[in-house]
Amino acid sequence: MKIEVLGTGCAKCKRLAKNVEAAIKDLGIEAELVKVDDITEIMDRGVMLTPALAVDGELKVSGRVADVKEIKEILQG
Repeated sequence: MKIEVLGTGCAKCKRLAKNVEAAIKDLGIEAELVKVDDITEIMDRGVMLTPALAVDGELKVSGRVADVKEIKEILQG
């Protein structure tokens, strides 16, 4: 599973990344966490508001920080 946090490195982006790390740890799953901070790549994916969360290339959250519980639900999908 590939999980991507899309954002330019702002406080909200960092908080989302920490929440994702916590969710992965809580679930005990194998996942690759990638932080995408290139604004061109972010825009090419159609993301207009950061932070955003993508799982296996599919955008799940955009423009807000998802909490650990929500991220766990997304990952268990």
